[in-house]
Amino acid sequence: MIRNKYFFLFLIIIVASFFRLYNLSETPPGLYPDEAMNGNNALEANATDNYKVFYAENNGREGLFINIQAGFLKFLPNTPETLRLPSAIFGVLTVFGLYLLVKELFINKNRREKETIALLSSFFLAISFWHINFSRIGFRAIMAPFFAVFALYFFLKAIQFPENAGKKAYFLSALGGIFFGLGFYSYIAYRVLPLLFLLFIPFFYKNRQFWKFTLFFIFFTALFAAPLGIYFLNNPQDFFGRTSQVSIFNSSSPIKILSENILKTFGMFNFVGDFNWRHNFSGSPLLYWPIGIFFLIGLFISIFHFIISCPPFNKNKIQNQLPFSVIFSWFILASLPVIISSEGLPHALRAILMAPPVFIFSAIGGEYIFRKLKEFSPIFRKTSFFFTSIFFLLLILNSYQRYFFEWANNENTRNAFSSDYVEIGKIINSLPLEEKKYIIVENSGVLVRDIPMPSQTIMFITDTFTPEKQKEKNIFYILPDKEKSVPQDAKYVFKI
Repeated sequence: MIRNKYFFLFLIIIVASFFRLYNLSETPPGLYPDEAMNGNNALEANATDNYKVFYAENNGREGLFINIQAGFLKFLPNTPETLRLPSAIFGVLTVFGLYLLVKELFINKNRREKETIALLSSFFLAISFWHINFSRIGFRAIMAPFFAVFALYFFLKAIQFPENAGKKAYFLSALGGIFFGLGFYSYIAYRVLPLLFLLFIPFFYKNRQFWKFTLFFIFFTALFAAPLGIYFLNNPQDFFGRTSQVSIFNSSSPIKILSENILKTFGMFNFVGDFNWRHNFSGSPLLYWPIGIFFLIGLFISIFHFIISCPPFNKNKIQNQLPFSVIFSWFILASLPVIISSEGLPHALRAILMAPPVFIFSAIGGEYIFRKLKEFSPIFRKTSFFFTSIFFLLLILNSYQRYFFEWANNENTRNAFSSDYVEIGKIINSLPLEEKKYIIVENSGVLVRDIPMPSQTIMFITDTFTPEKQKEKNIFYILPDKEKSVPQDAKYVFKI
């Protein structure tokens, strides 16, 4: 595997790209109103040249992802595929970034183990239904693991450079800070990650280079996060957004709910997963069972190695604790925004920042199993390439079947993505421009400019988010209490 590492990495990136780009125009079916809201804000930003740091509508969203979508919409049609293409790209790049990070994280491991764990981490992420799904939906959350992985990689690369590294290490620190700062524009859950970097102090505090590179890292983080920070200082109500609404601390029994949430969150990987069809194959564990077993084995091995490398047991190898400290801390910190929520648990979307450590644990378990099979079975040692190739191929085929057939063709999935609204939007686009079209919005939702959220899908498909566009295209959005204002002889009336 060592000799062919770049070939295997290339294959993994091909697999990741296929799963995230194939048939993106049709899968997922439809367009969820939250995705459409992003698209409508992006279209309006293009029309007005007003690209915002934060878009306050729909409970508030950091603006980077929407502004990236706006860039794609300048050159591509306003279709669901265009809105989802940035997510797919971020997803593929995260698969590559995880490989780089794991190699840097396990820098003190032997070359073969390090390379195997890095490739397996990347592969398991590439074929994960969990990560594939959010890499194909136009939500900003997919950027969180991308920025976290690359920020941590560049920071580790800088502080572990030889002492004579000079300018190159400063450049890597700056890159790490840029990625980390931009991560704050990705998802609310990302805000717990600064605590992760405190872990490096016990390992490197005696190293003067570490403090220099850390200050450089912090400077660039602050520089790139500053526009969002300034916005929140001027608009403190938007800092917490919907987080305060769904917090367990608003309930009458937060301790009980917290205990239940911990069980649900840590059980969703192997036992019962998210029930929301937009997020998951309803109720299924987030990990396919062989990878779920690897995850549990990797978790146990990591705990064991962390303990035996502690100073009371091994005073000379505290550096061996670093990778396990980072993975554990990332895993726990990323779980906090999930377990303190009182809504919809288990919650695969809110837990997306947990994906990198989860698949690193899985890779540690997988590498251990394959290595032990080679040690104890001469037959497997001679035929390991054949059997592991068949095993990996079966994992790929399972992910393909599960996502593109079982999930994508399920009627619950179509409903979860409001596919009927997309069809209505297409019908309206085919109607004569001069004819008046009335959409009566009966479904409730967060109000956006006095119209409930469900209408956002049709607004995006027809490009009628603004009053000017609605007037230009003769499309009228009517609330149920104004239904009587619709002329009785109106030819085109749609109810949603």
